[in-house]
Amino acid sequence: MNTRQADIGLIGLAVMGQNLALNIADHGYSIAVYNRHAEKMEEFISHSVETEPSSDRLLGMESLEKLAISLKRPRKIVLLVKAGEATDKTIESLLPYLEPGDIVIDGGNAHWLDTIRRESDLNAKGLLFIGSGVSGGETGARFGPSLMPGGSVEAWAELAPIWNAVAAKVDEQTGEPLSGASPGKPVEGGVPCTAYIGPNGAGHYVKMVHNGIEYIDMQLICEAYWLLKNLLGLESDAIGKVFQEWNLGELSSYLIEITADILQQPDPSGSGFLVDKVLDTAGQKGTGLWTASSALELGVPANSIAEAVFARSLSALKEERGDASQLLHGPEIKKVADSASLIAAIRDALYCSKICAYAQGFQLMAEAQKVYGWNLDFGKLAQIWRGGCIIRARFLQKITDAYAIDPGLKNLMLDPYFRDALHHGQSHWREVVALSVCNGIPTPAFSSALAYFDGYRSDCLPANLLQAQRDYFGAHTYERNDQPRGQFFHLDWPTEGRPQLQA
Repeated sequence: MNTRQADIGLIGLAVMGQNLALNIADHGYSIAVYNRHAEKMEEFISHSVETEPSSDRLLGMESLEKLAISLKRPRKIVLLVKAGEATDKTIESLLPYLEPGDIVIDGGNAHWLDTIRRESDLNAKGLLFIGSGVSGGETGARFGPSLMPGGSVEAWAELAPIWNAVAAKVDEQTGEPLSGASPGKPVEGGVPCTAYIGPNGAGHYVKMVHNGIEYIDMQLICEAYWLLKNLLGLESDAIGKVFQEWNLGELSSYLIEITADILQQPDPSGSGFLVDKVLDTAGQKGTGLWTASSALELGVPANSIAEAVFARSLSALKEERGDASQLLHGPEIKKVADSASLIAAIRDALYCSKICAYAQGFQLMAEAQKVYGWNLDFGKLAQIWRGGCIIRARFLQKITDAYAIDPGLKNLMLDPYFRDALHHGQSHWREVVALSVCNGIPTPAFSSALAYFDGYRSDCLPANLLQAQRDYFGAHTYERNDQPRGQFFHLDWPTEGRPQLQA
């Protein structure tokens, strides 16, 4: 057994675990790794020795006991195992080998309430715990992810040097991601895309909302693609070139970039393009659902994020939709002749909808921090999402700027830059949604984002009738718009004369 003392340990050598371990080693830290199936660990070490410049910093361990013995104190052990029961069982198996002050870091997509519970349980045993969101997929894990750690300040102080080193980096002046990392040669300089988020479950909650925003961002892009395909009759490669052009401007982002690439990929099994052969059923792992559920529980109108989740659910009904398409009929799609004008309109609709989607995500985090006792720095969150993560985009620098100007900003749509962008693009946005409806093309993300914008900017909504209905059948009372807020009334509907009573 190797007797060298490692700086940090890692449990779980699936793709993310392997790549994060290599990233850590590339930055000069020795890392002990363990996997439940020892042969996977052995294969990883063997392959790394042959192909990885930093393999001498990788120490394979055959048991949890040996892993614990190999680590410098206080021990820092990253878990990258399946969320839920598997994480609990791993922690339980690890406990006999830990000492007070040791730190367990959960880098999986854990539910934030599980993270709160785990931290409390481990603190009671004298151990420290960090729940850290890790975003960027396998490439991000290998060369620089966005990292969202939550836990005690004491635990973060121990982990910070490593997390700052391995995180993605952005240019200090422009906020643009620094590229060029390769095995054994990480990027140098720049601002790390990580920061202390807050206590207990704050990091995993923020990562969950990141994923919720990712859901709606992807759905919006898919709707833009579908409109270009159906209203203009463009082939997939031509649509890819449109996205390529959009990626040069304010829509520049990782998701726009990969969309352009995907749409132009030829089918490796035949003629045409791969995207046209991919079955239209989208999977999901649960974080979008958690985001929508949390919004409902907290009373935050994140309707577009919820619609993105529902859109995936509807896509899963493939056979049922196939049957329904033969029985339920809509309007014939009419092609639009002016392609340049429609492409510009869809671009504006996409950008305006994107603003609303992010506004909903940040509004949700603002409400959550009140409930869970966090103090989130929203400008900092936008900063650490500028590189490494799936939703990295030029757009995030504008969010960083918005919160720098007004740290107490109630809604992103109220920031002068975003307000002007919405005012500039909304006529096109409305045109695109109207065209979608008239042609029977489903655009739940575009439409719900527009409804959110119109609802938020409305001084009056028809909720007055709704509350009167509630009072009618359930005596739920109502406030009056000609009386101070906080005074409640009930109309005695069944009684003759219907007297109004003050509650």
